[in-house]
Amino acid sequence: MFWLNQILQGVLLGGYYALLAAGLSFLFGVMRVINLAHGSLVVLGAFLMLVIYGGLGISPLGGLLVMLPVMALLGVALQLLIIEPSLKGGALVPLLATFGLSLILDNVLFSMFGADTRSFAADIGNLSYASWNLGSIYVSQLACLVFAAAILVLGGTQLLLSRTQIGRRIRATAEDEDAARLSGVDTRLVRTATTALAMVMVGLAGAALGASGSFDPYAGGPQLLYAFEAVVIGGTGSLWGTLIGGITLGVAQGLGGAINTHLSQIAGHAVFLAVLIVRLRMGGALSAYLNRLRVRFA
Repeated sequence: MFWLNQILQGVLLGGYYALLAAGLSFLFGVMRVINLAHGSLVVLGAFLMLVIYGGLGISPLGGLLVMLPVMALLGVALQLLIIEPSLKGGALVPLLATFGLSLILDNVLFSMFGADTRSFAADIGNLSYASWNLGSIYVSQLACLVFAAAILVLGGTQLLLSRTQIGRRIRATAEDEDAARLSGVDTRLVRTATTALAMVMVGLAGAALGASGSFDPYAGGPQLLYAFEAVVIGGTGSLWGTLIGGITLGVAQGLGGAINTHLSQIAGHAVFLAVLIVRLRMGGALSAYLNRLRVRFA
């Protein structure tokens, strides 16, 4: 039962990793942009939620409902002020631009909030520690809620892309932007909407981070790493692959931690490295692998 418990806890942790990686995967799938500020933006979402519900004197759920539209607006600003101009300079410029943004965000958050670790687990009541007892296995209700949120986000995005007009335009832009533009699609608007939606996903991940763990102004680096590993393990640009990648990463960390607490992170990194090597060897070279990347939203 011990190993079964470790696997189950890893699966639930994978739900958080999938939610964390959803925005990164979606943005890359549509615009081929790797947002190196992703982790810092997740932490920003957590701080925003903390400030909003603390400052307004409302519940954390109310703070979440206010924070998500704010994150969407920040996504619009991110697209228009940073990503859109940087795309004109080639593939490397968005990487440098978003990396610079991450440094700015980290230091601004540090100057505003200091280095103290924050959490709002205490503000969500019993949910922060409540669990179901299945014999010798304890299942966290909050972890199940985060896992369900990941499925809802990925499933909702899938429905958006396949059943709505804006979704079809996003897919058309992702497949061939020039052809989409010639057919009358406002690709600039589509890219802006894509970044706004990705930032809503980022905000949800920030809420999950603050509710289930702790964060500080410099917590963005590890969050970016976990998100990137989940995306690569599951398959770049694949929404449901992100869930599989997150679960794989979570289970690897759970089993590694069961062997030795110091092996938890190492096991996850080892699985990521193994998958990456296999993908590159199957393609023969890094360039060949990158050229074969396709969006698999359909």
